[in-house]
Amino acid sequence: MRTTLSLDDDVAVLVERARKMRKAPLRQVVNEALRLGLRELVAPPPPGKPFKTKSVSLGQCLTGSIDDVSETLALAEGESFR
Repeated sequence: MRTTLSLDDDVAVLVERARKMRKAPLRQVVNEALRLGLRELVAPPPPGKPFKTKSVSLGQCLTGSIDDVSETLALAEGESFR
């Protein structure tokens, strides 16, 4: 495929430096650089470290059961919650 490509000045300097170091044609250096860069761009991100929450002892439950919301609120706030 033949196309025109405009490079930023800093990229052009790096491409030229790579071309001279490798003694390779511009086309080869640009294709290799694009392959490497595009592989990195489309690769899935590495899995992150799983987040873990430290457990903390909250002590014994002050109510017998928190299943009865009315009873729990009455104990926590007094009978005036209603």
